[in-house]
Amino acid sequence: RGKPQIIRSDNGPEYISSKLVLWAEKHGIRLEHIQPGNPQQNAYVERYNRTVRYDWLGHYLFESIAEVQEHATRWVWIYNHERPNMALGGITPKQKLALVA
Repeated sequence: RGKPQIIRSDNGPEYISSKLVLWAEKHGIRLEHIQPGNPQQNAYVERYNRTVRYDWLGHYLFESIAEVQEHATRWVWIYNHERPNMALGGITPKQKLALVA
């Protein structure tokens, strides 16, 4: 799919840092921030973040960033290929993508 044209995020410190701004400018990516106090403006990401937090992130103590990345990579694969999503009618995102392709 290539790089995104826009990244939309909340106003957390990790998303308003000068390093991110410089990186985005270097790569030709526009940063958009939601209005403070309005997480519903970024509802899909907020819902996904909640799912990550409740499904696995809050259940483990990690020894390193590499361990978190490995666990996250495994979880994203399971989320897309094995975990039924009730918002998609009880099928996985991979199955939904196959239906619309």
